[in-house]
Parts: sequence; C-alpha cells; structure tokens
Amino acid sequence: MTELVNRPIDRAAKVYVAGHRGLVGGAIWRQLEAQGFTNLIGRTSSELDLRDRAAVFAFFETVRPDVVIDAAARVGGILANNTYPAEFLSDNLQIQVNIMDAANAANVDRLLFLGSSCIYPKFAEQPIKESSLLTGALEPTNDAYAIAKIAGIMQVQASRRQYDRHWISAMPTNMYGPGDNFHPEHSHVLPALIRRLHEAKLAGAPEVIIWGTGRPRREFMYVDDMAAACVFLLEHYDSPETINVGVGTDVSIRELAELVAKTVGYEGALVQDTSKPDGTPQKLLDISRLSSLGFESQVGLEEGIRRTYEWYLANQESFRSK
Repeated sequence: MTELVNRPIDRAAKVYVAGHRGLVGGAIWRQLEAQGFTNLIGRTSSELDLRDRAAVFAFFETVRPDVVIDAAARVGGILANNTYPAEFLSDNLQIQVNIMDAANAANVDRLLFLGSSCIYPKFAEQPIKESSLLTGALEPTNDAYAIAKIAGIMQVQASRRQYDRHWISAMPTNMYGPGDNFHPEHSHVLPALIRRLHEAKLAGAPEVIIWGTGRPRREFMYVDDMAAACVFLLEHYDSPETINVGVGTDVSIRELAELVAKTVGYEGALVQDTSKPDGTPQKLLDISRLSSLGFESQVGLEEGIRRTYEWYLANQESFRSK
C-alpha cells in the first residue's frame, strides 16, 4: 500500500503555478484559492516565456517560490501531436527543464510535475499500473510528447536523489472542463466533439464525421477533480515513483460522442471515418495507489460534460474565430 504522509503546506506560502491560464493550471489555481492559499503566483506566456532559460532563472531568483506546480506544457489532440512532433518534443523539454533547473537553483523543496497518461506503452496491460512505464513501445502519434514527459519524471527522480527534494510527479488521465481548448484542429477529443456537435446542431447538419472506428476506450476526469488531487498529493504523497490520477472507468469514443450529442441536443447521424487513426486502443489508468491514500473524484462524466458545455456556451464568443 502507498504510504500516506502528512506534509501540510502553509496557506501563506508562495505557490507558483506554471501554466495558470491553461485548463489544468486554471483549475489548480481555483482549488488553491478555495483551500485558503493567499500567495499565489502566476505569469502568462507573454510575461514569462518558459522556453527562455535566462528569463526563467531570473524569475525564480526574484520570486523565490516555496512550492512549484508545473502545469505548463504545449498540448494538443492526436492531430496536433502527429503534425507537430518536433515542437511538442522541443517546447515541452525546454519548459520543464528550465523550471526544474531554476527550482533547484532556488532551493525549492516542494514541486509537483504533471505528466500525461500517454507516457505508458501503447499496448500496456489494462488498467495501466505505474510500473508499466518504459516497458514497451509508445503510441507513434504522440511519442514525441510522451518522451518529453518521461524526461520530466526522470528529472523529478534525479532531483530527489541528488538534492533530497520533496518533489513528486503525477500522471493524469484525459482531462476536460471549464477553460478547455475548443480549437477545431488542436483540441482534445471531448472539447472537439462539444464544439463540432454544437455547431452541427446550429447548422442543421444531417451528420457529423467522427475520426476512427469509435472503438478505442478513454478515461476522462473533470479538471477540478484533478486539481483537488494535485493539492492532496502535495500534502499527502512523497515518493520518487510517479502516481496515476484518474477515475478508474472508461468509455468508448463512440459512447462519448453519443453522450456529447445528447448533452448538446444534436439529433443527426454520427458517422465513423475508419480511414482516420484510432490511436491507442485503450488508456485506462490503475488508480489503486491514489485510492489507497483516500482520494476520490466527485464529478461523473455526464455531469462534467454538462458543466463543460455550459461553460462553452457562456464563453464561445472569446474563441469563436480561433
């Protein structure tokens, strides 16, 4: 059983959330505020380019954060990952190496690095245990992103070993929720479906094309549940081994599309384009270690999609042309 530790963080501590305007970082910021943290630090990409090593070191030297949560990354769905592998590898390596090197230079003792479930082998035994890491070949459509995230896990472990830091890494499943990216080409499957099916409903389109066979299975976690898990782990987990964060159940892409169609009120046909890639057949995380610590997610998929769609409707003017 994973050991539960008790390392409470002073609510007045300086907490730097890298990527605080993103889906995950924004949810973590909300969670920290809800839990009474009063000294949160964030910088937009225009204020601090995390790929700029000198700028990152200068920021850490000036701010001297007590806790760092690295939720910054270049992210995207299967199309973006497959189209821009060089950028996904290079940008993510630069971001996390700069943050962790600067954190070490500033003697930051508490850090959480967020990876992705795509770090695991394409054909890992399901549900995927943390011990599956580096035991097989990766999914080719997102291997560049996965390699960058694996390097981040290794840097957390190396920093713990060399500098005796209380740094941890967590591997979340697919996340969604308020603040998601609804770009027609660069978004993940769930927000992409929400936008396409909503627009199809408005246009009266008789059918919507869904990539692949619809058979691959995916696990989805509401982002505010993920944020709660992050704060929980910072205070109750202290191990070099990465830990999975998810809900423990999955759905097929076809089932997901049908659920989104029901939520947005689209009544046309959903047509599978089997010439498009499916990606990994299944990605369900084994969350027994997280569960043994006492953490449970609160928001079910249907409720989460409803909340996300409501957020989309309230904010679509801000990204309609993107």
